[in-house]
Amino acid sequence: MRIAVTGSIATDHLMTFPGRFADQLVADQLHTVSLSFLVDALDVRRGGVAANICFGMGQLGTGPVIVGAAGADFDEYRAWLDRHGVDTASVRISETLHTARFVCTTDADHNQIGSFYTGAMSEARLIELKTVADRVGGLDLVLIGADDPEAMLRHTEECRTRDIPFAADFSQQIARMSGDDIRTLLEGATYLFSNEYEKGLIESKTGWTDAEILGKVGHRVTTLGANGVRIEAVGKDPVEVGVPEEKAKADPTGVGDAFRAGFLSGLAWGVSHERAAQVGCMLATLVIETTGTQEYELHRVQFMERFTKQYGDEAAAEVKVHLP
Repeated sequence: MRIAVTGSIATDHLMTFPGRFADQLVADQLHTVSLSFLVDALDVRRGGVAANICFGMGQLGTGPVIVGAAGADFDEYRAWLDRHGVDTASVRISETLHTARFVCTTDADHNQIGSFYTGAMSEARLIELKTVADRVGGLDLVLIGADDPEAMLRHTEECRTRDIPFAADFSQQIARMSGDDIRTLLEGATYLFSNEYEKGLIESKTGWTDAEILGKVGHRVTTLGANGVRIEAVGKDPVEVGVPEEKAKADPTGVGDAFRAGFLSGLAWGVSHERAAQVGCMLATLVIETTGTQEYELHRVQFMERFTKQYGDEAAAEVKVHLP
């Protein structure tokens, strides 16, 4: 099963200020703020939802195709993804813009000041999925992840026009999207991904009930944080999967992307939705134990030991044969 993942490709530049932002603010001068903070640390991490998801799928050996836009500064990032089993040949390289970038400073009280530069991401709307499909010999599923909003709309419409099954996954972009855009993006999706809060926001913005939305998609996959995940489809009993116990909570960033990577890999393997969700939850657990979205390592033996402990021998036997 050939899966393409569209969405953002970005780097995160994270800095730490040892003081408190509040101590530097003058109440009656907030309209003319001009501040510079001497920071103690700079951590540059790879990110972007498409890259995070594809990295996880690459770790599981399912050879995802990443579809997005980056700048001429993408070479090192491309090499990283290539080394981890991701097909990067369909990434569009902008001639004028840098790869999207998030720059954020965190103070001693965990307050943050950040900026997001979209950069080359704005050119994702220029990518034709037909070109991608022709290059790889066809696509069985396209995940439409958070990206340039116009790109998300165009990719969705092209999937419908060309009868390519697609998964809708708005994540960070849902806050800025109108109800009309959300209705356009989700109708006819084979899978609709969201977390529990986003689920309610989708219903609020579209004006559709839970049942109405479920009738417009093949499957609704809702992540529930520490309570795992629920998969629903019309006429079927919901499938609910719990999460393995984590060794530590280092950083929750990228946990949702890791779940999607595991779930999509399960689909590529041809296992049941329950098994796919279990793989997703196991991979998400590895990410929450690690600082950074692509810094974890998947060791086959340890992965299967923990998977077996949580989900049992029968589930483990079905998954083990697919792990690289």
